[in-house]
Amino acid sequence: MLLATAVSLTISNTSWGDAYHHFWEFQLGMPPLEKSVEHWINDGLMVVFFFQVGLEIKREVLYGELTDLRHAMLPVIAAIGGVALPAGVYLLCAAGTPAAHGWAVPTATDIAFSLGILSLLGDRVPFSLRIFLTALAIIDDLMAVIIIAVFYTSQLHLPYLLGAAGVFAVLVGCNRLKIMTLPIYFGLGIVLWFCVLKSGIHATIAGVLLAMTIPTAAIERLEAALHKPVSYLILPVFALANTAIVLSADSFSNLLSPLGLGVGLGLMLGKPLGIFGATWLAVRSGLSSLPEGITWLKLLGLGCTAGIGFTMAILIANLSFTEVAQVDLAKLAVIIASFASALLGMAVLWAATKASE
Repeated sequence: MLLATAVSLTISNTSWGDAYHHFWEFQLGMPPLEKSVEHWINDGLMVVFFFQVGLEIKREVLYGELTDLRHAMLPVIAAIGGVALPAGVYLLCAAGTPAAHGWAVPTATDIAFSLGILSLLGDRVPFSLRIFLTALAIIDDLMAVIIIAVFYTSQLHLPYLLGAAGVFAVLVGCNRLKIMTLPIYFGLGIVLWFCVLKSGIHATIAGVLLAMTIPTAAIERLEAALHKPVSYLILPVFALANTAIVLSADSFSNLLSPLGLGVGLGLMLGKPLGIFGATWLAVRSGLSSLPEGITWLKLLGLGCTAGIGFTMAILIANLSFTEVAQVDLAKLAVIIASFASALLGMAVLWAATKASE
């Protein structure tokens, strides 16, 4: 994804930039499914990514870190803090301005990039920290899905909404009847996607709903099958389509605008302070305790890496604004803040592991 982002930014700022932008705006399909290439990626291809996210959530709830309420309580509390404070920081910067609608952009964590930063430190990072970040990021993803469904749905179309509910009910029935034929679920999933798309709710929600109905025995097999296509095809293509930003002197000066500051400070400060503060309150109040091997400095480093927003943050930026300049500014702020959060997270975690040696 980093390579795809670099390629997209480079091409967008060369003589090929206009042709590159026109490619993503090219219309494909026929009514009622005529969309630009970029929209087909965001509303169609990304459904597969959200399907994978839904499978991860279901697995963690059924037999992962979120199974035991006591174990799940701390990452849940940390995730709530990691969503609430970035939104609050953003609104402190942008409340009362046209950019206020983008309050949810800095609330999202990119689980792949965040875990990737931990993996760079190898055995220096305790396994318990990886588990904690995984659980936190999955809850974070769930909250991002809820935010998209509740706050970024412009107008509901009742017939399609009822159709989606009916298809989802059939899928739940298939699960209850222990039907194991996955093509049946995928066929109904396509119908569910169409109904959700036309209902006014963002189409990617269909991926999560479908994942919730998949038979438990098939979850790990599907996750394994989806890992490479999602990681090496879908997400890089998403990055190519959504980071075609034309850079100028104004682009960087606008980072100091309410929108740019809201996204940047929300990710770089709101995320780590929200996670750290919520966890500290939970531990001090006796609701939970720090997992073995995790120190407060390591937790702060983890909070910094959670400031890597990228995929979800860019998707929410697309949903938050209609003006191209605002969308591009939000995306640029996400990219810069995510990169800074990665470097800061690595530095704090490195210092924390040195201190514990």
